Amino acid sequence: MAILLRKTDRVVVQGITGKYGAFHTRLCMEYGTKITAGVTPGKGGEFFENNVPIFDTLKEAKEKTDCNVALIFVPAPFAADAMVEAVDCQMDLIICITEGIPTFDMAKVKRLLFQENTRLVGPNCPGIITPGESKAGIMPGYIHKPGKVGVVSRSGTLTYEAVWQLTQLGLGQSSCVGIGGDPIHGLSIREVVELFWEDPQTEAVLIIGEIGGVEEQEAAKWIKENPKKPVAAFVAGLTAPVGKRMGHAGAIILGQSGTVAAKIEAFKEAGIKVIPSVSEIGRGVYAAIEEWKDKK
Repeated sequence: MAILLRKTDRVVVQGITGKYGAFHTRLCMEYGTKITAGVTPGKGGEFFENNVPIFDTLKEAKEKTDCNVALIFVPAPFAADAMVEAVDCQMDLIICITEGIPTFDMAKVKRLLFQENTRLVGPNCPGIITPGESKAGIMPGYIHKPGKVGVVSRSGTLTYEAVWQLTQLGLGQSSCVGIGGDPIHGLSIREVVELFWEDPQTEAVLIIGEIGGVEEQEAAKWIKENPKKPVAAFVAGLTAPVGKRMGHAGAIILGQSGTVAAKIEAFKEAGIKVIPSVSEIGRGVYAAIEEWKDKK
């Protein structure tokens, strides 16, 4: 079963008529995602691909289509407002793909989320896919395969490489969640791992981390205290220089806790299989599963 995005979820796309929003909405529809509505102010009454109604506001879209998942492709200056609108409309899940959102804007969104039950994935993320059921985001659907490994990642492109290796080995994925790498974002690695812990289809978990922050350490600590399934991890950024931003706002080392070494140490201490290189991610997950069986 899916942990966040299900085949029955009704997705509304905020920013559906923009260049990227339109392109990726089509791909999501081709994959089988239930895109029930779009939102673009000023274009209410029109249709996307002749059958998806467009509304001026998310409130109207929800009233007319009963959508429960918001997928956001709104430009950075307005993306925080789109997230706030989705929270106000009590969407079950918000997936924000937009990158470049000011940290101050995200701080306001995060504060609002603490007061509500809505879950946020992103921003600056590839989204979520439940292989064979539904995808909401920009990940290529064809590389995924229904299976037993839950994937949670701070990186975008590394996620695709890892998924392809898992598919090639026949392990597949139960769900794949790209949480994004910005300093302030929605669901954390630990929170996604907790969801995988409760999912009967997920038999193993792959964590893809990177430099900056302490999310990996927090997840490792929780896993150590709650051992339930085999976990493998890869951390990107081994050669990154201290103080230099790499890729996006979250990938910057500002102290010893944000280094690859610190994260690897935390994973090893928690009994998590650490994968040394990108080319070995699939085999690393397979090895973690076999070692777990031997322990049992």
